[in-house]
Amino acid sequence: MSLSASTVAFDQLSPTPLTDSHALSNAHEEAARSIALRMITNACTVDGVRVGIHFSNEDDSDLVRLIASHLSTRLPLSRYLFVIATNGAPIIIGSDACVSGAIVICGSDEDDMQRAVLLASSKFPGRVDAVNNTGTLIAQAVSIRQVGSSSYHEAALWDVLFNSVRVHNPHSPPSGSRSIDQVLSDARTKFERMTPQQAYDALHDPTYPVPVFLVDIRTAAQRDSGGEIHGSLVVERTVLEWRFDPRCEARLTIADRYDSKIIIICREGYSSTLAAVSLHELGLLNATDVVGGHDAWIAAGLPSQKGC
Repeated sequence: MSLSASTVAFDQLSPTPLTDSHALSNAHEEAARSIALRMITNACTVDGVRVGIHFSNEDDSDLVRLIASHLSTRLPLSRYLFVIATNGAPIIIGSDACVSGAIVICGSDEDDMQRAVLLASSKFPGRVDAVNNTGTLIAQAVSIRQVGSSSYHEAALWDVLFNSVRVHNPHSPPSGSRSIDQVLSDARTKFERMTPQQAYDALHDPTYPVPVFLVDIRTAAQRDSGGEIHGSLVVERTVLEWRFDPRCEARLTIADRYDSKIIIICREGYSSTLAAVSLHELGLLNATDVVGGHDAWIAAGLPSQKGC
C-alpha cells in the first residue's frame, strides 16, 4: 500500500493542566506519569538530545496524549525526541480511526519530529496507512500496521531517532567511514605483497608449487603508453572478479582452482592492492599484488615493451 496523504491529527495535544476537564482519571495520570519518567530515565543521549522508545500493548489515544504532555512538562528546557509505539487494538486519533500500530513521535524540536516522521515512513514501505507531517508543537504520528511484531522494528525505530537528531555536516565524514588511505592500509595487512623481481621470478619458475598468473589491470591507454609485460594476462579491473571466481560462469578457463598465485599489477601499486583484497573475499587467498606497480617494474629493469 502506498503512503497515504491523509493526516493523523493530535488535536489539543499541547500541554494542559492535569486538572483540566479533559484529563483522564487519576489512574491514567499515574500510568502516564510513570511511563514518561521511565522513558526519561532510560533515555540515551545523541549529540545532546535525549532519545528513547516505549512500546505499549494498549492503544489509548488519551494515555498517549498524557504521556506526551508529561514529557514536555518534565523536560521544559531540554531537547528530546521519543517514540511511543502501540500495537494493541485500533487507536482513535482525532476523527480518524487508525489501524493497530500507531507510532507517536514526541519531541521538543519541530524539525527533529519532521525528520523522524519521514524516516519512520521510509522504514516501513507498504505498511504506512497514514502520516501526519504537520503535527502539533509536541507530537506527530504515523500509522503503521503491525509495528513491534519483530526485532527489526525496534532497531529501525532507534535508527530513526539517531538519524533524526544527529548533527549533519555534509563536509564531515560519517561515523564509521574510512579514508581511502585507511582502506588501503587495512587492505595491505591481509597478505604479503611482492616486489617486481619476486613477481617476475615466480612467473618464470617452472617448479612453483601452484599455477602463477601475473594479471595486468591497467587501462588500455596506460598499457599503450607504458608498455605491456610479456606473459601477463590483461584483465580489465571492471571484470576481474568475474574472470577469476571459480564459481562464476564468466570465469576464465584457467580460473578453476582456489590456490592459484594471482599477482595483480597496476600502474603504481594502489588499485592492485584493492583488487587483490577483492579476490581474497572470493576465496582466492594466494592473491597478491606488486609493490610500486608497473612503474616499479620498469625501474627494476624488468622486461616490458610497447605493442606486445
